[in-house]
Amino acid sequence: MTTYETLLYTTEDGVAVITLNRPDTRNALTAPMYRELMATLAAAEADPSVRAIILTGSGKGFCSGQDLAELQALTQTDATVGDVLRNNLNRLVLQMRALPKPIIGALNGVAAGAGGSLALATDLRIAAEDASFVFAAFVNIGIIPDGGGTYFLPKLVGPSKALELAWLADAQNRVSAAQALQLGIVQRVVPTDTLMQEAHALARKLASMATLAIGETKRAIYAANEGTLADALEREADVQVRMFETQDFAEGVRAFLEKRPAQFKGA
Repeated sequence: MTTYETLLYTTEDGVAVITLNRPDTRNALTAPMYRELMATLAAAEADPSVRAIILTGSGKGFCSGQDLAELQALTQTDATVGDVLRNNLNRLVLQMRALPKPIIGALNGVAAGAGGSLALATDLRIAAEDASFVFAAFVNIGIIPDGGGTYFLPKLVGPSKALELAWLADAQNRVSAAQALQLGIVQRVVPTDTLMQEAHALARKLASMATLAIGETKRAIYAANEGTLADALEREADVQVRMFETQDFAEGVRAFLEKRPAQFKGA
């Protein structure tokens, strides 16, 4: 097993397992985590013994989204939000979609904000019974969904339902695993204690199949269905730059870090 700063990476029986490993933050995404995720995905793609990939989280959550403490610090530096999104989250999502091997999301606990977008970027998703999605984590701090959230979610559930979830699926009204299954956001819901067993079984099945055909099928289906993911990611980055300059975003982050209700002014 190779241990990185922010994740774990193992390979066995044709399956690579990438585990987000910042359990104290519910695996919040940081710049080092993006770099390590891209590096491990590249390693899995280059390794002929790896024929399927599982992405999961350590501890009690899959991924709580972007690390807001890091984002708050970012607004005080010369780096722009758009540059950070394009060089990290956007690159990661595009890499996942283009990777010619199946990626299974094994969703343990909450997937919030960019963590929800990361989950949606996987090819197949298995959720533990206690898993959930918080899609409104973005608007609750005064920004828009990114990481492909505005692209993936309406394709899965339709535009109106996507708006409902993006506006109202907050920490108190999160999308449960059962609801996600009904909406088509996940393909399976399994007992929490058997999540990784089920994910490994599916990954091994895919790994035993015709790998080149699996990859070409993935490429063909996404090409027929999407076409504008890069445009959606670019549009998100452009809008997010403006959102990060608003008073509401600054208040949203302060309120989140101070664990109090935000007082938004619409400015």
